[in-house]
Amino acid sequence: MSEQPRDPRLVVEVLSEALPYIQRFSGKTVVVKYGGNAMTEEALVDSFARDMVLMKEVGINPVVVHGGGPQIGELLGKLKIESRFVNGMRVTDAETMDVVEMVLGGLVNKSIVNQINQCGGKAIGLTGKDGGQIRARQLKVEHKSPEMTVPEIIDIGHVGEVEHVSTELIEMLTARDFIPVIAPIGVDAKGNSYNINADLVAGKVAEALRAEKLMLLTNVAGLMNAEGEVMTGLSTQQVDALIADGTIHGGMLPKIRCALEAVKGGVASSHIIDGRVPHATLLEIFTNAGVGTLITDTAQHAD
Repeated sequence: MSEQPRDPRLVVEVLSEALPYIQRFSGKTVVVKYGGNAMTEEALVDSFARDMVLMKEVGINPVVVHGGGPQIGELLGKLKIESRFVNGMRVTDAETMDVVEMVLGGLVNKSIVNQINQCGGKAIGLTGKDGGQIRARQLKVEHKSPEMTVPEIIDIGHVGEVEHVSTELIEMLTARDFIPVIAPIGVDAKGNSYNINADLVAGKVAEALRAEKLMLLTNVAGLMNAEGEVMTGLSTQQVDALIADGTIHGGMLPKIRCALEAVKGGVASSHIIDGRVPHATLLEIFTNAGVGTLITDTAQHAD
């Protein structure tokens, strides 16, 4: 059955609604953390790539930071290397780190770059090691049980946290109309490589770039209230209160903390958006309704 033609008036209405947002954000930087369903379902992969190209075409500078946990796990399984987790983080010895670099810096990164380029963009793939962009340090994980007087420090290997982000290479590429696609691998002063959570890297990159927006694509609709409704238009003070009273908990807590810290660190707004929705990034940026949870510091920014 052939598709019904779109109503031209609807197309014009959509473009008209987008115009003030295009004008407002032209020349601004938007950091997008890409992962989950949006990175594994073919239709969503294509819509994400088109979103990045369209943003660049209307003058916005997208910077992509991507994950790749399932892909890492799949290759480790094929190589018969055991995957172990502590507090949700993959224990990463030297052998596992080699696989992480192969998957994130190679397979996944170049696949995203290729998809954006196939849609007419100019993407270029990087890891945090390129140009010394992401200086990392080993992440210290503490474990404490009721019978322990002091917490135990668990060594989970080459898992890191961001110490510093250098923006020189990213800014050079965006100025020349490239779309940087960054794998979340950092390096310490001794040259050791570290696997870093992609949300955290995206947040710190957004802070360093003084980005207009940090957009975290997830597999949920956003932050929900007790009635199951998406909460949006939140200030940093409101988010702090929701964390304190336990409304925000579990798996959503690290992501919300990342978004919150980015805004407190100078990013104009953070967005937790549903990556399962086609063209989610465009819907959030260019429409009145949006598709996720928006967090701003109302003292600095109103949206």
